[in-house]
Amino acid sequence: MTLPEQPAPSGFRVDISRGQRIGRVSSEWFARPDDERYLDLPDLYTAVRGRAERAQARTVESRSIRVEASRDNSERLALMVPGRDEPVAPTHWSFGQLCTLVGAPTSYLRQLPAPLSAINLQHGLLSHRAELIKTLEADSGRIELRAVTGPDYGRIWDHELVAAVMKIAGNGTGDTRWKVPGVLDWSTMTHNPFVEVTKDNTTLYASDRDVFLFLVDDTNPIEAGRLPDGSPDLYFRGFYCWNSEVGSKTLGIASFYLRAVCMNRNLWGVENFEQITIRHSKFAAQRFAHEAAPALTRFANSSAAPFVAGIKAARERIVARTDEDREAFLRKNGFTKSETSKVIETVLGEENRKPESIFDFVQGITAFARAKPHQDVRLEFEGKAKRMMERAV
Repeated sequence: MTLPEQPAPSGFRVDISRGQRIGRVSSEWFARPDDERYLDLPDLYTAVRGRAERAQARTVESRSIRVEASRDNSERLALMVPGRDEPVAPTHWSFGQLCTLVGAPTSYLRQLPAPLSAINLQHGLLSHRAELIKTLEADSGRIELRAVTGPDYGRIWDHELVAAVMKIAGNGTGDTRWKVPGVLDWSTMTHNPFVEVTKDNTTLYASDRDVFLFLVDDTNPIEAGRLPDGSPDLYFRGFYCWNSEVGSKTLGIASFYLRAVCMNRNLWGVENFEQITIRHSKFAAQRFAHEAAPALTRFANSSAAPFVAGIKAARERIVARTDEDREAFLRKNGFTKSETSKVIETVLGEENRKPESIFDFVQGITAFARAKPHQDVRLEFEGKAKRMMERAV
């Protein structure tokens, strides 16, 4: 059942020994300097919209670009781009894109004095077979080259993604149900949704090459069954999304249910993880408008009933009552004899009983996967658990 649709008056106890642990948000949190952290969505939107308004995208002939460098400054080169009288300064990112586009070794050219690097880059531009490239130039006190891509690059602006999120999340700090997450108190295993948003704990980020946003609905926990001690097994909804208007990554949206977010922004007890990505190909903008943005809205406004029903069905579907049943069930689902024993031992260690239901096996598999050091192995096990869960519904 779903708890009443009202903010939780205080934190709620959670069991994070179940489900997946996902570190994607924590990686972003750890890597972002202060000037890439935002306290609310309006400020983030203003920043990324402002830089888009100062930018101009154009398609030019690669052989008509002139690379210039001064002997007086061995570390800086500039580009003369058709249609501009003043030189354009490549950013660190766009210089790498330009090198890649013309087949030049980026790391090697970075080490050369600018005049030598310019000669090599000019040669690449003159012999570039694709002929046309798309530039993104911005006036930030000086004219910068923010991105260089192929002519069919389908740009989705960072502010478009932020605007889509604002339609469902408002300011992202509590004027709707969607907000920057609270924090798990490890001493009491209680997730507290009511934490002031600061630069230290925010999950709204933007750099000169991307945006990343993580929001949750943690004031409205959902009860999906009971724990072995009889207490409610509580979840809340969350999603994160990302984009790069300069081509450093795809656009993507991931949605899921989770049990807690700790101080360093690891996601604990994740279930029902779903993800879509959109490459910046020719029709990317249309796909964003017709697929990604509506999918985000649907998830934000959807009922938790199907998720709760799925958990209930998995708990009630008994598939093994004997050791022979358990081994046969796991072997049938693609586990080796050694893996089968360890999954069963994991459930026994955490639940003080051997697995019987689909839900028991899924929790055991995901717990077993968490101990694997290599991501590809973890993903393989988690994929098997997800397929098992889907078949239970």
